[in-house]
Amino acid sequence: MIKHIAFTVYPVGDLARARRFYEDDLGLTPARNFFDAWYEYDLAGGCFAITTKMEGVTPAADAGGSLAFEVDDVDACVAELRGKGVRVKTEPFTTPVCRMAIIVDSEGNAVILHKANGGA
Repeated sequence: MIKHIAFTVYPVGDLARARRFYEDDLGLTPARNFFDAWYEYDLAGGCFAITTKMEGVTPAADAGGSLAFEVDDVDACVAELRGKGVRVKTEPFTTPVCRMAIIVDSEGNAVILHKANGGA
């Protein structure tokens, strides 16, 4: 029945500001733009989207699900983003399977920066 995750989407209040965050701060490249209200970013293994078209849904770093981006070096990524003024919600920490940290995007959504043990 279920094959795979088709995409992950985050609600945003200000699409231009959110695009600056995801494209300039995180370095994502937009793959598709639907009516200047929904932008998609293709990543290995999935698609991430931001949109202003999620009625009744507001960005939140303390509720609902969150998105995890795999990165080469969590600590270096956090340091770079902090230098750009990005809010760090949870400092880097290590689990038995990974190292990760949580930042907050320009709209208030939590974004996990993740590095799996073993280089995945």
